[in-house]
Amino acid sequence: MHRLPSLRLLAIQAAALLLLALSVLLGAASARAEEEFLDPADAFRFTARMADPQTIAVTWEIADKYYMYRERFKFTATGATLGEPQFPPGKVKYDETFQKDVEMYRNVVTIMIPVQAAGMFTLNATSQGCADAGLCYSPQDTSARLVATGSGGGGMSVPGAPAPLAPAAAIADAQPASELSGIVSVLGGGKLLVIVPAFILLGLGLAFTPCVLPMVPILSSIIVGEGAQAKRSRGFILSLAYSLGMAIVYTALGVAAGLIGEGLAAALQNPWVLGAFGLLMVAMALSMFGVYDLQLPAALQTRLAGASGRRSSGKLAGVFAMGAISALIVGPCVAAPLAGALVYISQTRDVLIGGAALFAMAVGMSIPLLLVGVSAGSLLPRAGAWMEAVKKFFGVLMLAMALWLVSPVLPPVAQMLGWTALLLGYGFYLLRSTRHFGAMAMGAAFAILGAIQLVGVVSGARDPLAPLAHLNGGAAHGLTFKRIKTVADLDAALANAGGKTVMLDFYADWCVSCKEMEKLTFVDERVQARLENTLLLQVDVTANDAADKAMLKRFTLFGPPAIILFDKQGQEIADSRVIGYQDPGKFLGSLSRLN
Repeated sequence: MHRLPSLRLLAIQAAALLLLALSVLLGAASARAEEEFLDPADAFRFTARMADPQTIAVTWEIADKYYMYRERFKFTATGATLGEPQFPPGKVKYDETFQKDVEMYRNVVTIMIPVQAAGMFTLNATSQGCADAGLCYSPQDTSARLVATGSGGGGMSVPGAPAPLAPAAAIADAQPASELSGIVSVLGGGKLLVIVPAFILLGLGLAFTPCVLPMVPILSSIIVGEGAQAKRSRGFILSLAYSLGMAIVYTALGVAAGLIGEGLAAALQNPWVLGAFGLLMVAMALSMFGVYDLQLPAALQTRLAGASGRRSSGKLAGVFAMGAISALIVGPCVAAPLAGALVYISQTRDVLIGGAALFAMAVGMSIPLLLVGVSAGSLLPRAGAWMEAVKKFFGVLMLAMALWLVSPVLPPVAQMLGWTALLLGYGFYLLRSTRHFGAMAMGAAFAILGAIQLVGVVSGARDPLAPLAHLNGGAAHGLTFKRIKTVADLDAALANAGGKTVMLDFYADWCVSCKEMEKLTFVDERVQARLENTLLLQVDVTANDAADKAMLKRFTLFGPPAIILFDKQGQEIADSRVIGYQDPGKFLGSLSRLN
């Protein structure tokens, strides 16, 4: 008789526990449902491009189970005049949120906007969308940087369909415009017969920049290492293998960088990778000095010879690999043609045109390397003491390359001591080992340069490129920048600029062109006078960490060098970006937009 209340109590407790468990499960399900809502940038993917020189095609790709309101679209432009937007027909539905009939779009919507513009302008778009599950997002503001040119082809897109990619004459969200307007037009035309020759010429121009020139001694040392076998045909084959390795990897990494939106070469500029490549240079240098023969194991050489009938097949594979590595390590700086191709790939996803442009540019960069290979048979000595002297000279060049490669991760004192040892050592070697007037003069020059480095480091200098500048008062002082790190730092600096114009410089220790700007352009008195009333900001992206990537992504950049100019209201000045090295005269022209 006394068990019944106990059973009822147990039943009540069990029911309470069941209700509690159901509430927990429902709460967890609700939490999971909340977590399933997409970020607005993923739910409503925005792109903008020029359908023709007078029409903008603005597209939102809408995720499944999401929709957007027609009446919530608004468009403005800076640097251009917009006409009335042309909307495709949507679906009319009674909306509980607004308590009225509204027109909405699902899946994809493309809005055509007439525009009158000359050159670069900024399109600002406001939109709003919701999820079927009941969440309505707040209005989203998006902007795109576009270029109106007279060469855009193609007509207006069919309403409701995505704008065509091929005739694009504009790239969203970033264009380093003034210098690249011609490049944008060439790529936007989509004609490979025009793109390939143009980028070969651009690559040939880049071949003589400090980012590419170090490849010449690498290839030359390989050819010289052949000794008596360094005939003209052999030199050309080696240089062709090296150039193909560089071009293929350069193109593949460039396409990947464009598709994922990051500079992959920058990720390789770390102490371990640079140190490994530096050690490889040292190993090659020691083989030039006759310490040992750098070659494949005999068993592997025999197999390769049996497979191809040529004893040099293994060598060619190694040279191909050296070219591939050199493209990543030696030439990471971003030049204007490279930036244009990468941004084109990132925005249009047109790998064919973008990849063809990158490969053509790499071919152009390879032309001097091929000439080095062809000339090897006629310009280099075949055997004897001269050949040994040439091999030792290239061995010294390889040591210099190793020191130059690892310099970004070495303290300045270590760099200067390294140059002192290399220059003095080779100088005294030449003075002691020969009685030839020319060689002795070269030895004296090397010894003097080494002595200058030694005097500099002992007297407190910390710049290998200017070891004695501090002794004469350091006449060539550059610009003084305020360093920032994050996007928030930049926004705060722009907001507190005090009515000044602003210049933002992207820099990295491994960027040769950045140091060119620092040593040759920023020291110019005319440049300094022009920037006297401008707030100078600099972000160092050497580490390539999350904050650095966020800063680069803010401006759709793929790496340094890059300079962004802002007006007194903190807005980026249209058509004013500087990508790559500019001498003082050209840079002053770029600064003319800074008002």
